[in-house]
Amino acid sequence: MKKFNSNKVLLLILAAVILTSCNKSSKNVSTLTGWEYNNPKYGAFQANTNYRQQPNPPGMVLIEGGTFTMGSVQDDVMFDWNTTPVKQQVRSFYMDEAEVTNIEYLLYLQYLEKVFPPADDTYRKIYQSALPDTLVWRNTLGFNELLTENYLRHPAYAEYPVVGVSWRQASEYCKWRTDRVNEKILIDKGVLHTLFDHDSLKVEGANRFDTGTYLANPNLLFEGDSSIYYKGIKDFSKKSKGSSKGKFTGRHVKISDGILAQRFRLPTEAEWEYAAKALIENREYNSIRGRKKYSWNGSTTRETSRRYRGDQMANFKQGKGDYSGLAGWSNDGADITMRIKSYKPNAFGLYDMSGNVAEWVADVYRPIIDNDANDFSYFRGNVFSKKVIDKEGNVVVVDYNNIVFDTLDNGKIVPRDLPGSIKYEPITKRDAFMRRNYEKAYNIDSKDGDLASTKQYFRDEDDVDSKPRMYNSPKIPRQIGESGLIIQQYDTKTRTTLISDQTRVYKGGSWKDRAFWLDPAQRRYLPEYMATNYIGFRCATDKLGQMSYSRRRKSAK
Repeated sequence: MKKFNSNKVLLLILAAVILTSCNKSSKNVSTLTGWEYNNPKYGAFQANTNYRQQPNPPGMVLIEGGTFTMGSVQDDVMFDWNTTPVKQQVRSFYMDEAEVTNIEYLLYLQYLEKVFPPADDTYRKIYQSALPDTLVWRNTLGFNELLTENYLRHPAYAEYPVVGVSWRQASEYCKWRTDRVNEKILIDKGVLHTLFDHDSLKVEGANRFDTGTYLANPNLLFEGDSSIYYKGIKDFSKKSKGSSKGKFTGRHVKISDGILAQRFRLPTEAEWEYAAKALIENREYNSIRGRKKYSWNGSTTRETSRRYRGDQMANFKQGKGDYSGLAGWSNDGADITMRIKSYKPNAFGLYDMSGNVAEWVADVYRPIIDNDANDFSYFRGNVFSKKVIDKEGNVVVVDYNNIVFDTLDNGKIVPRDLPGSIKYEPITKRDAFMRRNYEKAYNIDSKDGDLASTKQYFRDEDDVDSKPRMYNSPKIPRQIGESGLIIQQYDTKTRTTLISDQTRVYKGGSWKDRAFWLDPAQRRYLPEYMATNYIGFRCATDKLGQMSYSRRRKSAK
């Protein structure tokens, strides 16, 4: 056996150390220029070279994207013909593992009540616009009055999914959640003080944390009061002078730091259906074996395991007058909604994707998603906007003078944006000049309801007095008197459809539905300002970077 020369061994170890150190330092150097990042000698151009991956947002699980057949693979017994199968690609995203509960929504209401006190006429409509409609439990021939009083606020229903929430209310909750998650991140980083525990600050109205406003200009928050900030993250362009007590040091967080959470939103219809079907458990290599009728494997709704054989696998209506089964032997454990996570999750780790409550998704409803539609991250509902800039070149923040309220078709008044947030406006044709991917701001009715999809397709929208209405949906005229009183009147005109640009999709079956609606491919619709006792929601957010952190495997098992 040959003996190794000790000098050769030392040389090998030294080479390995040098290579390792080079690899580590190369992350801080521009590979195309040789300039060092975060170095004052080279201008202190800053970059987060230690970024690894996006952390899981609280309460969410990662849904790895991929291709799937969107639409029904079963018989269309309702003859809606609105679930035609079409191949779609979905990007990776994060999704709540369960629906938003009463206790979580009550936190939202308490925050609004504290920051926008309804006793003040300036804020009264803001708080009222977020209140769920608890009267959805009423029935002219039913005794459910106690549910109208207790379901939302009583601790017995704390972990039950919130209902009585319209699409617009659900969307506003997602915006609020974005700000609260990022506010907590900045507090944990030491950048921001805990605002409600600050001696000299009053968190009220426009004086609150807003993610968009902070990223646009941190000095716009709290009217430029810098005492809300504690310390910043390290600024390599400044020489360290030690800690300055009571003063802000370092710099503010930017998007390029990768610290703040992405915007929360409702999932798109394609995302929700993809996540609910969870075809990953039927995968072998890059092929799907068999079909899935529900969010679990199998063609029946009953448990097949020996211990729970015969029990239902979701909370839904068993039959006429049968919502739970017999006393002492309940099939699904509930007569209305039930506590979240009461059943097993699907292959993605999501609970109650079939049953309990149906869920709002982001899309505007149209009867058909055909093969001519976009096949990559499909979504109908885009209205492209831009920040409003004043004459001095500064972004405009919503305050009490420029806040806009919308009057919905049911007479409710809701704020378009909350005080303290950045004001947006639709883009103009000039903004989209010579673009190939879009031409205008309003794209909700693109290729299905706009002028281009009618026999007047050759005309320009600006040249016609009124746009032809492909979807002649009901409208509720309103008369506003001199006193500001809203007089509601029902529409007496003959209409041809209930579909409009304010009609949103909701997916999944509920405690009130038969098993047919548990199929994730089924789709229904309701105006965005209406609410029911069987529709809830959950949030989603984008996954940044690579679509998956795991290596390829033969199957998901």
